[in-house]
Amino acid sequence: MRSLTEKGPRSVAGQVFILQVAVVVLLVACGVFALVLQSRHDSEREAVTRSTAAASTFARSPGLVDVLKEPDPAKTLQPITELARKEAGVDFIVVMDTHGIRYTHPIPGRIGERFVGTIEPSLQGEVYTESVHGPLGHEVQAVVPVFDPVDDPDGRVVALVSAGMKVENVTGVVARQLPIILGAGAAALALAMGGTALIARRLRRQTHRLDPAEMARMYEHHDTVLHSVREGVLIVDDEGRLLLANDEARRLLDLAPDAEGRRITDLPGLDPGTVELLTSRRVATDEVLPAGDRLLAVNQRPTDGHGGPKGSIATLRDSTELRALSGRAEAARERLKLLYDAGLGIGTTLDVVRTAEELAQVAVPRFADFVTVDLADPVLRGEEPSGAAGSDMRRTAVNGVRSDAPLYPLGKLIDFLPSTPQARGFGSGRSEIVADLSADPGWLAQDPERTDRVVGYGIHSLIAAPLKARGVVLGIANFWRSEKPEPFDEDDLSLAEELVARAAVNIDNARRYTREHALAVTLQRSLLPRALPEQSALDVAHRYLPAQSGVSGDWFDVIPLPGNRVALVVGDVVGHGLHAAATMGRLRTAVHNFSTLDLPPDELLGHLDDLVGRIDQDESGTNVGAGVMGATCLYAIYDPVSRRCAMARAGHHPPALVRPDGGVEFPDLPAGPPLGLGGMPFQTAELELAEGTHLVLYTDGLIEDRTRDLDVGMEMLRQALAAHPDRPPEESCQAVLEALLPGRPKDDVALLIARTRATPADHVAEWDVPVDPAAVSGMRAAVAAKLDEWGLSELAFGMELVLSELITNAIRYGSAPIGVRLLLDRTLTCEVSDGSSTSPHLRYAATTDEGGRGLFLVAQVAERWGTRYTPEGKVIWAEQPLPAWADRALAAGARLTGAVDAPAR
Repeated sequence: MRSLTEKGPRSVAGQVFILQVAVVVLLVACGVFALVLQSRHDSEREAVTRSTAAASTFARSPGLVDVLKEPDPAKTLQPITELARKEAGVDFIVVMDTHGIRYTHPIPGRIGERFVGTIEPSLQGEVYTESVHGPLGHEVQAVVPVFDPVDDPDGRVVALVSAGMKVENVTGVVARQLPIILGAGAAALALAMGGTALIARRLRRQTHRLDPAEMARMYEHHDTVLHSVREGVLIVDDEGRLLLANDEARRLLDLAPDAEGRRITDLPGLDPGTVELLTSRRVATDEVLPAGDRLLAVNQRPTDGHGGPKGSIATLRDSTELRALSGRAEAARERLKLLYDAGLGIGTTLDVVRTAEELAQVAVPRFADFVTVDLADPVLRGEEPSGAAGSDMRRTAVNGVRSDAPLYPLGKLIDFLPSTPQARGFGSGRSEIVADLSADPGWLAQDPERTDRVVGYGIHSLIAAPLKARGVVLGIANFWRSEKPEPFDEDDLSLAEELVARAAVNIDNARRYTREHALAVTLQRSLLPRALPEQSALDVAHRYLPAQSGVSGDWFDVIPLPGNRVALVVGDVVGHGLHAAATMGRLRTAVHNFSTLDLPPDELLGHLDDLVGRIDQDESGTNVGAGVMGATCLYAIYDPVSRRCAMARAGHHPPALVRPDGGVEFPDLPAGPPLGLGGMPFQTAELELAEGTHLVLYTDGLIEDRTRDLDVGMEMLRQALAAHPDRPPEESCQAVLEALLPGRPKDDVALLIARTRATPADHVAEWDVPVDPAAVSGMRAAVAAKLDEWGLSELAFGMELVLSELITNAIRYGSAPIGVRLLLDRTLTCEVSDGSSTSPHLRYAATTDEGGRGLFLVAQVAERWGTRYTPEGKVIWAEQPLPAWADRALAAGARLTGAVDAPAR
């Protein structure tokens, strides 16, 4: 339907309606105009008649001539004329002499002035009317002569009388009549338009609002549909009677010339299915029905969907040739759909085996009944194929419509004979098609017993397509057919090559990834600790799991420190790949180097932060990498003598502590910034740990996941650790991984669980030393006695020499307080502390020097020695190895006092 503002052609009904309205409006307007003119004419004629009557009556009034003979007629006539004017309903009555000089006037000031108007005809004895512009405005007036029949019987005019009305008073009458005239005209117009609208409405229904051009086109289209369209059209009413059939429908259905008007059921030669469809009035879309030797595609729709008469319209199209073409088109469409699905379904992972399985899954059963994929064995390790064509082929994927096919099983290593299609295809790089396996001697010779069972099973045709990518043949994809009786043809061969070409590229990508991933994992594992060092302070277990997407920069470390102490380290470098692994190795080496300086955790992290900043500066502007994108670290030092643990962290998650009673807590360590940011100092926190406490260090890959919040991961870790205080660290590691991680984590995971031990009190000896050189001999005796108590008298000479030199240096160069401590563990450690921060230096004394040989002697006698700084000063320590029997006893967990006796010497 057109909008009101549309400027297109109007319908026939609309045009007739507009014409009728225009005629009615014109007639009513003419009638109103005629009535106005008639009313105006009648009003002016009435004004002239009234003015003439008033003037004639006053001119013939008795006594008028006598008054005119008075010396001042105006004085007498003025009130009389005003009274007469009002009674007559005119606007003025003027009496004047024969010269036109007024005796009376409604405006007294005009008396004595000359009359405005024509008086000559009246002086001749005539009554004269005219329209003039007088003192009162636009006037209609009549002038009547006055005669004196007494004194002048000859009829001489002695005066004149004029009466008249203003024109505006005349038109005012017309204006008062105009509403009645217009009202009558409007009523006539409304009545006429109502009748016209009824007629137009009926005409619109009959013409369906069509304009003349559209109606002409409609009849042209009607003729076209009847005679020219190459698609049959049938219109059937609700009683099943054929109303219309065009020429094409008559040809397709072979209808008689008198078919129109007859019932469908009475038409001869129609297929019963066609009769049922045409009489049912149901909706049909491309329904194929037979008509003689033709196949017709029939579409049918009801005709009353938009207010039309009940019935149906059907279109018929000859699809005999199209059906033959559609079969081939359907096959092509299925092949394109298969290739599209292969593009989506093959290569979803960077796994060689999984990619081969995806190829087998996509092709069965849409292309082949069975599919096997054989890859060169080195390909599965990420290497390129080597050796003879077809040898060392590993069956990597098997899929089929049934699972009992007698083909080589999954995982079997196969050596194909040179005569087989597989070996020929692998060697030439071209696909091989075998239409009849039972007649191919080359294939039958591979394994006569198995090939006989394959043929007997019903597998009769084969396509062996090489998996070739970047000029290298990686394996063979075998497509077997058994359910379909027809063999593979050339079209099938081209489709198989398309499938295999897509899969080969993905398999090669997965192979390359496997090789690079293996190299990266090997590199990273070489940078991680291969075995934990021996120490007695902690019982340690660890786990490292590389990410599914590749190696990362997670690492852990256990570093023995002097004084039986142990440092635990866990860190994480942001990112994945070789660059992250190499950066991790640099940071781990740096931590090892800094730990040899025996620095507290906060100072060590400060040095590590400076190192990361320098790495960023060195690598910025180069093409080797983008520097360290971010790194976190947690460094802890546990002292088994005091059972205190000092920890500091740089952007890392806090550790978990499992108390001996089974409770789990996450200590609130000061959170330092990640490494490399600089500007913010790190802080150390010290905790006293009961013996048997589990210290759990981990990286973010353990608790963080895209599917859960960090708090959820922390709570899961708490639950995995809780209520198992006696569980060994090794079992705790396994339990935590099973509770928190999926099969293949998306991020690297480093987990370190250490159960604390305490050094027995009888394995520690401490003395305070006066600042007096004479105290050295007493300390030597005390130390010798303690060594005899421990059964280590054979170490007394060396330890006394070391102790003498260290105490002498402390007394001579250090400051109070001075202390001595002996520690018995896997080594015998002697520590001398003083309040000075001056560190001694080893040097070679000349032959003429009297001193300077003390530390040289210490270095020769002791296995290791060094210096560490404390808030109170420094500690110089030296270690001596234990005898073999004592070391074995300590390793077995025995104490040397009372538990194991030294052998007799």
